[in-house]
Amino acid sequence: MRDLFITFVVLAGCVYTLKKPYIGILLWSWLSYMNPHRLAYGFAYNMPFAQITALTLLVSMVLSKDTRKLPVNGLTTIWIVFVLFMGLTTVFAYFPDAAQTQYLRIVKIQFIVFLTMMLMTDLEKIRQLIWVIVLSLGYFSVKGGLFTLLTGGSYRVWGPESSFIEDNNSLAVAVLMTIPLMIYLYQSSRKSLIKKGLLVAIVLSLFTVLGSQSRGALLAIATVVAFFWLKTDKKMVSGILILIISGTMLLFLPESWFQRMDTIQTYDQDASAMGRINAWEYAFNAANHQLLGMGLDSWSLETFYLYAPNPKDVHAAHSIYFSVLADHGWIGLILFLSIFFMTWRKLSKIIKATSKDDNLSEINSMAKMIQVSLLAYFSGGAFLSLSYFDLPWHLASLVVLLETTVTQQTPPNPLPKTVPTPN
Repeated sequence: MRDLFITFVVLAGCVYTLKKPYIGILLWSWLSYMNPHRLAYGFAYNMPFAQITALTLLVSMVLSKDTRKLPVNGLTTIWIVFVLFMGLTTVFAYFPDAAQTQYLRIVKIQFIVFLTMMLMTDLEKIRQLIWVIVLSLGYFSVKGGLFTLLTGGSYRVWGPESSFIEDNNSLAVAVLMTIPLMIYLYQSSRKSLIKKGLLVAIVLSLFTVLGSQSRGALLAIATVVAFFWLKTDKKMVSGILILIISGTMLLFLPESWFQRMDTIQTYDQDASAMGRINAWEYAFNAANHQLLGMGLDSWSLETFYLYAPNPKDVHAAHSIYFSVLADHGWIGLILFLSIFFMTWRKLSKIIKATSKDDNLSEINSMAKMIQVSLLAYFSGGAFLSLSYFDLPWHLASLVVLLETTVTQQTPPNPLPKTVPTPN
């Protein structure tokens, strides 16, 4: 029954995509973030729904007049250069076949993200995309929160199979990135029932993050909370509320959770932590010896024997920064950091430009929450391999769209009146 339902939704979505291309972005995002076909048990499990949706979207764009040109600015230019540079490093990768497979997966994601900037041309469409992201990832965060409550936090919460967020650590950071988007929808929604539902989802999502038992996510939570506290005007009140809420949630967790979190302080005695440090040193050494890095999907016993201090302790990058460093060298890391640095700068400008205009208050709220979401990615991603995960790139595309929207809705500064000079 699930297989038939998912297939029907995809086919219906493709029909609507032929009429309105932006529907294809929403449908693809649902398939990418929720992976609904992985929740089925029959023929739909391995169906290439995302590819079918992408092909339908391309056909629709050719026939439609709604498509705009890709916004060209400093951010999108460096972004395109980075995608092309990843192609160059793939050609010279240590394992070219494996790198090519991974690169094609990345290009498919980036392609849809670029199409997002061409099709989601107004605030309503952007809002719909955020709803799709929240509902898709919220399915796992709400379910995970309920699981954590029912089991007393004794078991870890995991993400959907064969996805970027299958690992408990990756799921935790993805959920932490989704919570600010939930807060934005809560702030912008007018219906009481929706607001109550979002409030419940936010609380359960926090339990999912804690229930994942991810040490990286715990550090990300601390960073995000500190950012919130620094930005608020009522630091005393907000500080007390933060202490009460966090204290209440911590009282619920079992002793095993605290024992795992304590290993942050004694990382030198933890095999997992030392394995990550070994992987980071591998990335540093590889980038220093290889201008173009080792290429995608190169983390193996063979390459660790070349550059890792402990060649037998093979680990994934467990860091968005060291992952890009090893994969694409210092040039790739600089491009990667430049993209998100410029995204952050644009967000700050959008927030400042909309802070005193009531007509742009929703954009202001959205920009603030996207900034918090990216902060969760920057901090939590320091300990997780999520460099090519869809969500941060999708958020960066929304920033480009918001900047265009603000520019269109903000009247230009009037020219100063000329004052006649005395004769």
